Amino acid sequence: MEFIAKLPWGLLVLACLTLGLAPFTPPHIWEKLQMLSKGQLVRPIDWFDLALHGAPWVLLILKAASSITQK
Repeated sequence: MEFIAKLPWGLLVLACLTLGLAPFTPPHIWEKLQMLSKGQLVRPIDWFDLALHGAPWVLLILKAASSITQK
């Protein structure tokens, strides 16, 4: 958790707004989450896309949870 605590908020927000949402119409992460919920996420490239576009969001959520629990 020390690694996540050292990450700057601005960098995480920027990563979420760029990599996390790219391509922007519709956001790729949204498409992959819909595929996951329907059970259509079967190809390795789809899993890689989900991990790539989802990583900034996961880090942002972990940082937020970490900062809330530390207070």
